[in-house]
Amino acid sequence: MWQEYFDLLPKSKRHTIAGKIDELFIEVIEAVSLAALAHKNEKMAHIKKASTNLDLLKIFLEISWEIGVLEKKRYIAVSQTLIEPGKMIG
Repeated sequence: MWQEYFDLLPKSKRHTIAGKIDELFIEVIEAVSLAALAHKNEKMAHIKKASTNLDLLKIFLEISWEIGVLEKKRYIAVSQTLIEPGKMIG
C-alpha cells in the first residue's frame, strides 16, 4: 500500500520525508526478519530496533500528513495497517 502512495508523491517529497518513511518500512521488515532468524539470546536487540523504527515510522507518517505530503485518507489507511504489527512487536 505504501509503495502505491509513494509512487504518486511528487519527486521532491520522495527524496525527503517520504524517502525516510520508505527507509523505515524497510528497516522494520529487516529487524523483524533478523529477529526471526536470530538465536534466542540475540532476538531482543532486533525486536527493540523494530519497535523503535516502527515508532519513528508512525511519527514520520503523522508529520507527512500534517505538512500535507500525505492525504488524510492515505495516512489513516497506512497507519491502520501498522496497528497489528505494533501489537505483535510490543
